[in-house]
Amino acid sequence: MGGIDVANGVVGAVLGMLFAVLFQQPLQNTWYRLQSRSTRAVRGLRQREESTPAWRTFSLGPLHTSALIVEGDGESAILAEAVYIQVLDQPIELPSDMVGWRAEIEAESTHLRTEGRTPLWNGPRYAVESFDVSRTALDEQPEVHLRLRPTDYYTFLAAQQLDRRLADGTSPRSRYLDPDDPLAAPAFLQCSFAVNVAVVTADDMLVISQRSDRVRMAPGVWNSSVNEGMSRHIDSSGRSAPDLYAVARRGMREELSIEPLDYSIELLAFVLDIEKRHWSAHFYARLNDLNREDLQERMSRGVSDRWEHQAIDYVPFRPTTVVKYMLRPDRIHRWAPLAPALFYLSLVHVFSRAPVERARAQVIRHM
Repeated sequence: MGGIDVANGVVGAVLGMLFAVLFQQPLQNTWYRLQSRSTRAVRGLRQREESTPAWRTFSLGPLHTSALIVEGDGESAILAEAVYIQVLDQPIELPSDMVGWRAEIEAESTHLRTEGRTPLWNGPRYAVESFDVSRTALDEQPEVHLRLRPTDYYTFLAAQQLDRRLADGTSPRSRYLDPDDPLAAPAFLQCSFAVNVAVVTADDMLVISQRSDRVRMAPGVWNSSVNEGMSRHIDSSGRSAPDLYAVARRGMREELSIEPLDYSIELLAFVLDIEKRHWSAHFYARLNDLNREDLQERMSRGVSDRWEHQAIDYVPFRPTTVVKYMLRPDRIHRWAPLAPALFYLSLVHVFSRAPVERARAQVIRHM
């Protein structure tokens, strides 16, 4: 009897193993497939068709800005000869129900002068009539066509009141701007065109400036190395159209005391702050020999526009370091809208997009 029990036990074990081989694994595979299909089905039920705008403003993880990169990806520079600028003769005019706003600003300036305080200087400026981009036939390089119209600083300040109520209860923003087409706007609401330059020293330090608390527009925010508004009086000799590179060089000289032979410079992009309707040409500049100490010493001997900045930070120009700096808790909500996109594009221009994106993902993952 004992032998029969042993035999039965052996047979049972063999049959059990055979069953496991023949049926258990296929059953497990079938169960896994059913489970996976049900999971995908549940996910499918949660998903909905969604339509999003093709144009989205620049963001970097938790940092969201109103800067729209209209042309340029950072990797390829936009050639100077590919930028065509036309200046129209007819100055812009404010709508009748906004003319009084400009008169208020002019009266404020007169009052300040009467009290012996600094008045608002009504400098001649440009308004953006239109901005268009085409491509060359052979290599599909961008060609930028920019049309400008004369305006002045008082008109700019009046038009900046985009959310002020008009007589009918609307605002310039709600009446004249299309939320679905960020590039569509009348020229009188686009009375600002500037150049912004990211400056990197010879010892690889990115120059980041803080705007003075004394300036009227965006005081105290952290900004590009150089920010220079286009002047109709200074940047257009005679009736010629302004040269964006010349505006950038003027800004380098007036804000950092750097001369053209001290650096190389490239145009990376055209960017629009859709919240305030400020246009910008974004440049990257590399100092040839001047390191951080040299630049600080140079500026100690005199800066034309010293009052525009109240502090300057020097940040090692590496993807991880710059991204961390932009996302610092004491910086993330204190940026001028156009500056973060400028620094990101400059990183891409020097290091290429893939390493910058890897650094971005790593920094955000560890926040």
